[in-house]
Amino acid sequence: MGAPGPFPGSPGKSQDPVLSREEVDRALGRLAAEYEAIETSLLALQDHAGRRLLEGAELTGLTKERWAATEQSITVLWAHFDAYTETLTTARELRARRRWPSPDDLAELTELLRGTRVTVSGAAAGGGTPQAGGGPARLSEQFSLEELVERMNGLYASALDVIVSADAVWSALPARIDLLAAELRRTLSLARSVGVRPGEHPAGDDLERITYELTQLRAQVVSDPLAYWVPDADRSAAPGGGRPDTARYDRAALALEDARREIEAVLDVRQDAERRLMRLRDVLSRADRTLTEARQARGEVLAKIAASEVPAVSGPPTALHEQLSTAAEYRRHAQWHRLSPLLDSLEQRAEDELHRARESLTAVTAPLAVRAELRGRLDAYKAKAARHGLAEDPLLIERYDAARRMLWSAPCDLRVAEQAVLRYQRTVAEALQPPGPDGGPADGPQGGT
Repeated sequence: MGAPGPFPGSPGKSQDPVLSREEVDRALGRLAAEYEAIETSLLALQDHAGRRLLEGAELTGLTKERWAATEQSITVLWAHFDAYTETLTTARELRARRRWPSPDDLAELTELLRGTRVTVSGAAAGGGTPQAGGGPARLSEQFSLEELVERMNGLYASALDVIVSADAVWSALPARIDLLAAELRRTLSLARSVGVRPGEHPAGDDLERITYELTQLRAQVVSDPLAYWVPDADRSAAPGGGRPDTARYDRAALALEDARREIEAVLDVRQDAERRLMRLRDVLSRADRTLTEARQARGEVLAKIAASEVPAVSGPPTALHEQLSTAAEYRRHAQWHRLSPLLDSLEQRAEDELHRARESLTAVTAPLAVRAELRGRLDAYKAKAARHGLAEDPLLIERYDAARRMLWSAPCDLRVAEQAVLRYQRTVAEALQPPGPDGGPADGPQGGT
């Protein structure tokens, strides 16, 4: 494998100018440095951690397909390197025979260094595949050292790209998935502590889906890392140019964060449940007391006020009390995921019920408020008349007593009583008018003070 063959076209004769001794020495020096660089790269490729992982992994999908081809490429690469080594060794030995090489030696060295004298078997050159057009596979191919190096560079870059890409995915994604899985386990433990379970709460279903997704994702990343590699758009970039595809991981991480926030909200409910339940009981108790007061006030209005529309008063909010009992039951059994939405609903409805009870009390007691306002107005005008010395005026006394009897009698006709108060107000106003031009009172008895 790799033994130099006859130079094509004219055996034993180089078609290129024969190299001088100095040119041969310079070429050998360059090839020696090139040889060391190639050998170092090949040994590094052989010892690459990604290569060892690929060799030991149970691969699937795209990675299995590409690694099988890459292993063949690496075998071909070493075969090419062996041929390169053998040709370079032959050239060195030929040059070492004489300090001053003969013309025949220089011609032979020229053919080795510049001609297509490196023979590689067909299997090593390309796997023994048939030629284009259906011809038989080549048994061997011949290259110049320059062509051989170019071929090795291509094989090396292709193999390194697969190894580095797979290693990059393995270095990035499994560790991140494991960290997310640890966070998932902590979240699952918290979820169980607050009663969030699959089939009972949406967050429990979400956690179950995330668990399945992470398990599947890790298994696929380990067995088929190249399926999660996004190469650079620039194909001329160095081998391994690209980045791991984290789209599925990112979606799982966002879903876990949403589920965690939902569970923390349920946890907040657990920690704050007693305070919220006590506040709900207080609000509903105030609503009950207000409705009771409204019902009592309605009875009083119906007994004391005549010819007045008094709205009916509804009964206590039985449904809310039943739901409050259900909420307390949820708390006793640590069903926080059910308690959370129920409390949110109850708090708003309880406030609405208290507001409705207060409005009902206001509507029911409106006639009493009107009667109280009329009583106050009547007494205010009586005090005004007394300040102006009209306390003993017979007409004022008569009209005051008439209005007072109506306002303090039961049932009280508010419309009639209001007319009586207005009549008393006008009488007081007329009595307080100044005397007329003839010196007599303008209307009614003359006031004093």
